[in-house]
Amino acid sequence: MSHPYKGFEPKWYNGDIPKDSYRSVFKWGVPEQIKAPREELFRDIMKRFGMTDDMFKDYTQDLGLAPVQFDIPLTLTEAQLAEFREIVGEQYVRTDDYSRFSVAYGKTMYDILRARNKIVENVPDAVLYPESKEQIEQIVAYCAAQKIPLYVYGGGSSVTRGVECVKGGISLDMRLRFNKVVRFNEADQLITVEAGISGPKLEDILNNAAKTLGAKRAYTLGHFPQSFEHSSVGGWVVTHGSGQNSTYYGCIQDMVLGQSYATPIGTITTDTHPRKATGPDLDQIMMGSEGTFGVLTHCTLKVRRHMPETIRRFSYMFKDWHTGIEAAREIMQSEEGYPSVFRLSDPEETGIMLNMYGVMDTPLKHLFGVKGFKEGEMSLFLGFTNGGEGYSRACARNVAKVALKYGAIPLTGLVTKGWEKGRFSDPYLRDTLQDFSILMDTMECSVNWSEMERVHAEVRKVVKARPNTVCMTHMSHVYPQGGNLYWIFIIKEDDPEAFRQFHASILDAIQKSGASMSHHHGIGKMFGPWLRGQLGGNQHDVIKALRDYFDPDHIMNPGGTLGLE
Repeated sequence: MSHPYKGFEPKWYNGDIPKDSYRSVFKWGVPEQIKAPREELFRDIMKRFGMTDDMFKDYTQDLGLAPVQFDIPLTLTEAQLAEFREIVGEQYVRTDDYSRFSVAYGKTMYDILRARNKIVENVPDAVLYPESKEQIEQIVAYCAAQKIPLYVYGGGSSVTRGVECVKGGISLDMRLRFNKVVRFNEADQLITVEAGISGPKLEDILNNAAKTLGAKRAYTLGHFPQSFEHSSVGGWVVTHGSGQNSTYYGCIQDMVLGQSYATPIGTITTDTHPRKATGPDLDQIMMGSEGTFGVLTHCTLKVRRHMPETIRRFSYMFKDWHTGIEAAREIMQSEEGYPSVFRLSDPEETGIMLNMYGVMDTPLKHLFGVKGFKEGEMSLFLGFTNGGEGYSRACARNVAKVALKYGAIPLTGLVTKGWEKGRFSDPYLRDTLQDFSILMDTMECSVNWSEMERVHAEVRKVVKARPNTVCMTHMSHVYPQGGNLYWIFIIKEDDPEAFRQFHASILDAIQKSGASMSHHHGIGKMFGPWLRGQLGGNQHDVIKALRDYFDPDHIMNPGGTLGLE
């Protein structure tokens, strides 16, 4: 829970969550953890939405505590189910209502609203829990022969309807048994893992490599998306995921050096040479395919030395968004090293973050006034550096030099520590707020520096056209040529279709602005209708041709993924 409230506090739900309930499926993270907003943030939201304490005295949404029940008959035959049981074992083929629903939805608000309203659709006929690469290859071959639709469920944090089983069939839940280290090569700094391994499990193994892998030192992958605690390596790879430390460590496509896929035409395996000029890069072709070419089974990843003792944290306040962007660009183009975490918030997000992390309760509020920095105009920049001691120190020194050149106020590393404390737990706020019909969701896009301010203004205008809408934006995953704009919007809504239409209007705005419609969330079925317009007809036809080669009968994640139907 957050700091104690001085005034009225809503009855944030903190009770038991039945294991077979709708809430156990749509809730973020672990059942026993909740996160209520700080009182300052709660009051800020109330003010923006014109709400009173009375509106928070009773839940306005179903808490989702009822057991999952629905009436969607199986289409698989008993002979087909028997074949799957022969491959993975009797207890690892499940057709009960809860198991089927547990892998049907991801974590976009459209999914959560449907689940809260007990709208059950697009569930698989059966859920399989494979244990080995060989089992998955057998399953794919059998599904290809029988023309059974096949879907894959990794960590379940998709915000693009990536896992939804539109055409029934089966879903492979990789979490339970397909989550092991296959091999580790310290000389090459490579680790090969099964696709279902989670972020925390992999990072723990690497951080403790001397004990877990017999290594000489500790390692890290350096990949920390906000969904880190509840996402899998396979999900990262097939959606082109990025972590919050990507400015230094790179995105997942920079970390993958080899893959193996089970496809309807057979196994596709790439080598692990660090560089090669042997035609188009098959690794890059397979990444981002979101299960439409085949099932990712094994993945070989580059690892880096884990040196948390060299981290240099920083935070600065710029007078306005434009100045912050100019400073950010200079930092990335100065050829003096890249910070690891790099986050620049626009004025609206800055104002909310100052309340969220209690900054305005400190003497800094007076300092802002003295310096002529105005609430509603300031832009907060925070982050930290990684790497060897000399590199990390020099990089942080360059950040300070540029920030001060642009008139920033240094805030020390304390603000960054406050952000770090909640970097993986902030999504828990969605559950508590949504019990009262307040929705929080995200969108993001990749933009060049020359277009950054225009795209920010155009997309923000569309979002803010909806009355009483909070629209926070920050720049993250930054590069010498541009960066990622990440929108967090908060609205009052309880209708799934109304939310879907609002979401679509933002995608329209991003595409119209000329930005890339996704930097790291992937495409799935929710963004699919926009992909051909994003890429262009000839380019999208290349993806279709590859899908037709790998999956001639279109059984792999069918139903609109990547706009393929």
